[in-house]
Amino acid sequence: MKVTSTEFQQNVGRYQDAALQAPVVITKHDRPHTVLMSAALFEVVMKGRVARPVEDLDDDTLRAIAGAAVPATHARLDELIKDWMP
Repeated sequence: MKVTSTEFQQNVGRYQDAALQAPVVITKHDRPHTVLMSAALFEVVMKGRVARPVEDLDDDTLRAIAGAAVPATHARLDELIKDWMP
């Protein structure tokens, strides 16, 4: 979901609720400016940035990683990051 910064300011509660389901891109001058996301997703994103040696992972975790797949129901999230550049 994308909203202008003005629309966001006028309906903060609505977009806070929406962000619990999927990130909300807030635009400024028709360009992505900030993203509002749930605290749970933020925690996942931040934990994912911590590098760990593979040797430190237990067998259950390694199996879980090897078998992991993003459900098709979340494919729409790819659209949010398709043009992202670090």
